[in-house]
Amino acid sequence: MLIGKPGPAKTHICRAQADRIEVRGRDLAGDLMGRLSFTEYFHLLVTGREPDANQRYFLDLLLVSIAEHGLTPTAMAARMTYDAAPDSLQAAVAAGILGCGTVVLGTAELCGAVLVDARRRVESGAEAKAAVEAIAREIRGRKEKMPGFGHPIHHPADPRAERILALAEERGAAGSHVELARLFRPAVSAVWQRPLPMNVSMPIAACLLDLHFPASMIKAIPILARTAGLLAHLAEEEHWPIGFPMASQGEAAIAYEDGAG
Repeated sequence: MLIGKPGPAKTHICRAQADRIEVRGRDLAGDLMGRLSFTEYFHLLVTGREPDANQRYFLDLLLVSIAEHGLTPTAMAARMTYDAAPDSLQAAVAAGILGCGTVVLGTAELCGAVLVDARRRVESGAEAKAAVEAIAREIRGRKEKMPGFGHPIHHPADPRAERILALAEERGAAGSHVELARLFRPAVSAVWQRPLPMNVSMPIAACLLDLHFPASMIKAIPILARTAGLLAHLAEEEHWPIGFPMASQGEAAIAYEDGAG
């Protein structure tokens, strides 16, 4: 039984033959290997195009910015899974990546949607400042959190966000989406009636959109980057296991109450 509407029966990504592996129309062994960095190759795989200098630079920068952030829920989940199943490295990585969502790690995707919405309103005739203020009021009115703003640790500023924005300006990569991201700062402070730091997710989304990376693939950046960070945690877990102590401390911190609640 066919479910859904199928696309054409073709792929543009890769074809493997006995003597040749072709990726996006290029010879993997004869051309890509030894010429492209992994970052450049990732861009080619996702978009079908080799990146220009700024696309490569900022994709590298953004991957570095989000790859590691300490003992986050994703890292703890991966470490504890590895301790429970040390023969399954891939399961431990998957356990961490499965937590890439709208609260932890995956918020760049939500920031991208907000910026695309703001850009659409401006293109429809709204003034940029008014467009971002309207979006902030709408999100606040729905009692939702503002994507890309607020952080439990970094106050009054997220150093990663500041560095990305500074380099975008310095290298001439800041376009309309970076401009809109900047406009959200005063708008969010006014609507929430308190200063909220812009976190790293907003400039990640803004830079990717200004560099013509697909909006639907923004979440791929934290997923790919954090995979590297998780592998580092798991390499350390093998020699200095802290997953079970973390689980024990977590259990000790939670009170048990008899009854169904």
